[in-house]
Amino acid sequence: MKNEKIRNACAAAVQVFEKLNKDEFADLKSKLEYCIGSYDFDKNPSGLIEFGKKAAEELKAFKAQHPRKVNKKIIADLEKHLNN
Repeated sequence: MKNEKIRNACAAAVQVFEKLNKDEFADLKSKLEYCIGSYDFDKNPSGLIEFGKKAAEELKAFKAQHPRKVNKKIIADLEKHLNN
């Protein structure tokens, strides 16, 4: 159950990266997409946790510069589910 919440938070982050459409996030977005697919297959959340944390950091940094472009709930969900 907890891992599904991590997966869903990462999927939401992927959607944010798609909307932002910035080259700087392309690599992280593709890694998250890969990890989501991998998790769906084997239910091992290690990749989701690793790249979910990176996504939270990147989104926080981007939000600091562009406060209206990233919903704080996305970041809060990532942090909440990854730190439990």
